Amino acid sequence: MKKTDNPADPFKKALAEATKVLADDPELTVNYSVDPSGLTGDTMRLPQVTRRMTADEVLLARGTADALAMQRKYHNDKIHARYVPPGDMARSIYEAMETARCEAMGARDMPGTAGNIDAKIQTDAKRLGYDQITQAADAPLHMAAGYMVRHLATGRALPPAAANVMELWRGFIEDQAGGTLEDVKEKLSDQAEFARFARQIIEELGYGDQLGDDPDQPDEDQQDEAQEDAEEQEDQESGQDDQDDQDAEADPEQSQDETQDSSEAQVTMDDMADEQMSDETELPEGEAPLEPPPPAPLSDADPNYGAYITDFDEEIAAEELAEPAELERLRAYLDQQLEPLKGAVSRLANKLQRRLQAQQNRSWLFDMEEGILDAGRLARVVANPTTPLSFKVEKDTEFKDTVVTLLLDNSGSMRGRPISIAAICADVLARTLERCDVKVEVLGFTTRAWKGGQSREKWLADGRPQLPGRLNDLRHIVYKRADAPMRRTRTNLGLMMKEGLLKENIDGEALEWAHRRMMARHEQRKILMVISDGAPVDDSTLSVNPANYLEKHLRDVISMIEKKKIVELIAIGIGHDVTRYYQHAVTITDVEQLAGAMTEQLAALFDQDPRARARMMGIKKAS
Repeated sequence: MKKTDNPADPFKKALAEATKVLADDPELTVNYSVDPSGLTGDTMRLPQVTRRMTADEVLLARGTADALAMQRKYHNDKIHARYVPPGDMARSIYEAMETARCEAMGARDMPGTAGNIDAKIQTDAKRLGYDQITQAADAPLHMAAGYMVRHLATGRALPPAAANVMELWRGFIEDQAGGTLEDVKEKLSDQAEFARFARQIIEELGYGDQLGDDPDQPDEDQQDEAQEDAEEQEDQESGQDDQDDQDAEADPEQSQDETQDSSEAQVTMDDMADEQMSDETELPEGEAPLEPPPPAPLSDADPNYGAYITDFDEEIAAEELAEPAELERLRAYLDQQLEPLKGAVSRLANKLQRRLQAQQNRSWLFDMEEGILDAGRLARVVANPTTPLSFKVEKDTEFKDTVVTLLLDNSGSMRGRPISIAAICADVLARTLERCDVKVEVLGFTTRAWKGGQSREKWLADGRPQLPGRLNDLRHIVYKRADAPMRRTRTNLGLMMKEGLLKENIDGEALEWAHRRMMARHEQRKILMVISDGAPVDDSTLSVNPANYLEKHLRDVISMIEKKKIVELIAIGIGHDVTRYYQHAVTITDVEQLAGAMTEQLAALFDQDPRARARMMGIKKAS
């Protein structure tokens, strides 16, 4: 092996090949990355293994590879999607139990994977601080349910940090669903059966209201109807055959035409009799027909908020709203408009990056055989240059997995310099945070039309019903997905320069949409930054509803997000006081302050000093 070769490469290559075999997928691509581990399409991301190949690195890489290989081998996305509950907690429990099922299947069929996955579980649990939790209220119930399924299905003791979480919730889980969980081993092999089993557990744990409709019920009804139709058809055919035989025996000289007419008449009478019997026996006397379940509310924050029709709303990727050549032209125009400002924004972004990286690297490992010479050992080195263990190495302390969403107001009032600066700030901050291993998503919100669009046209055609709710066609734009690198989506931000794109703003539904997207992410820390220049305004909606209809919904959504405390919500108002809506907000009077406000707010969220963070998050107006 050449000295220039990475000593970790043979191990990484061998692990990749073994993972493909375990996953039973020779086409699988295995990469090693600092990004969070996971499966995307036919690509698997595993933790990076450095040249040092420490024991912890090797164990984590092997455990992660085995866990993801089991998911690849035993998990079916279509079955999973069919049974997944819509509620947040129910979905978290369901997904944790499915992960445990795949890992338990691996431990049963390939026992060698069990120890490796234990090492991964312990590493992840310690990184999340599960070994320090002392109260059930601080421990995630969905993780405890997943750990318990794995423990019962495999019979293996859990690693200490994971066992701590399970034991805190064990009494509650056993009291509510202990009898059902006894059958877990028999349910592992069939994913659909296990999904139904998981939904039963979720209901017994008290989250049945988050399960949504039973995915099996429509199929069973259709099968019952088809069976009843078949039985009726057989009865009709049998009756027709018997009648034909009787007619033939009674009058053998009857003409063929008369026989056919008689048979047709008999069939018609039988059909009428069947229909009458069906009508009479369809419902027992005194029982009302079953009513269909009420539709799910449009908003989780306010069940009374609604839209007249949602058929014309759209969630669309930026690249679908313009041709690639037009996006390139618009991006070039954006860069040209903001050339004088880019230097200042970049300096602020570099300042942010230095602050983040300073917090990531804040401790040292001493008495190392290689690294930076330790000044404290200098005298010893001078006296004896061959003295070992005289170096130090900077220790990386990674942030918790973090995702940041920038939600940009794309209303007409942002036209001109405000939207240009918002776009370039989103671009630079996204690239800056990516360099610090923080995922970033960039979203925009507006409407498809002025004055209501197709929604209003349908409302007019239906006779103008009273209090129709939101009366415009939403357009929610995805400029950059969290997992997409900025270099591939850079041109998308130029779309904000497109003439006619910016229309009206319905902030409440956009904020709830962005929040739902974040809740579906796996990162442990979620930050949502809203940039807007005014209160929600849609003339069509406000002209036929109470004047505070959209504003009330926005307040309700903000209150819901802030009470849940799963997503950290901050807002920046451009020339508009958003502090009356958001608990953590800053208002700027000049659009030139936007870059500084964004970087300072984000830096404050990552500040390890709680007093400094409290001071920044307490700011209400930018100076």
